Amino acid sequence: MAIKEGLRIRKKTFWRLILPAGLLTLYLYGLPIVRHLETFIPMGVCPSAIMALLKDNFTGPLHPWARPEVLTCTSWGAPIIWDGTFDPDAAQQEARRQNLTIGLTVFAVGRYLERYLARFLESAEQHFMVGQHVVYYVFTERPEAVPHVALGRGRGLRVERVRQEPRWQDVSMARMRTLHQALGGRLGGGAHFVFCMDVDQHFSGAFGPETLAGLVAQLHAWHYHWPRWFLPFERDLRSEAALSREQGDFYYHAAVFGGSVAALRRLTAHCARGQARDRERGLEARWHDESHLNKFFWLHKPAKVLSPEFCWAPNIGRRSEIRHPRLLWAPKEYEAVRD
Repeated sequence: MAIKEGLRIRKKTFWRLILPAGLLTLYLYGLPIVRHLETFIPMGVCPSAIMALLKDNFTGPLHPWARPEVLTCTSWGAPIIWDGTFDPDAAQQEARRQNLTIGLTVFAVGRYLERYLARFLESAEQHFMVGQHVVYYVFTERPEAVPHVALGRGRGLRVERVRQEPRWQDVSMARMRTLHQALGGRLGGGAHFVFCMDVDQHFSGAFGPETLAGLVAQLHAWHYHWPRWFLPFERDLRSEAALSREQGDFYYHAAVFGGSVAALRRLTAHCARGQARDRERGLEARWHDESHLNKFFWLHKPAKVLSPEFCWAPNIGRRSEIRHPRLLWAPKEYEAVRD
């Protein structure tokens, strides 16, 4: 009996640990066909009881039944915004009625500035909150190198100097601390809602007020089909970012998050505090600030979740559910931009 029990435990360990690790390796580095198998993993269905209640502060009633092939709500009743589920004209009119100012922050340090910033800003002028009052906040260690971009009426750009960090990981992790300070100052005083985005991407479609809410999270393009136990949350229980196998809802992308100034102050304070405590212990979360962001969204559920259409990775390939991408990742050129 003891031998059988030992074999049973080993088999269970294989299925829970070794097999998922092997599948993940194949997914990331193996045959391309393996990556397409995830399209057969069902995303789930929004319960009709929740679907009937879905409403947005900007677009009014949503239309989740227009996208039956995807998950259009969360278990806590927040909408997942997909193309076709909202009225963009209604969102535009409501945002104008409220006379909102929307902030957009981006960090452009080191060679990321020359490589990506101009296209990011130029494409934002074409697609981000068109017709609304917008203030761009560019954080960089070289304000004099920020390119000139022609801005539309009611849109402005402010440059904030940040110190140069020794490693790219430090740049990533210092972002939350810097944003927290800025949200408590001029940025927080000059905007009603703020989006925080990575610079190595560009807008390709309308990114309008339908995305606004008190707290907004972005589904990660690489992980939105995956079951919870397969998601790359921080698993080192010593870390402040750690989530157990039973925790976590979705895996969110730190390339896009947003909300009200007050909500983002809480989010950035949580992440900066967790990173500081990890540093004191000699730890560094696997995915840096993104790991801490996911911990925050597990503890404090977002009021709105953006589908992968709002931040898509073209190298994933064609997906039938991705109708109109709004933001596209740039090709990753880590050797060229990271020291």
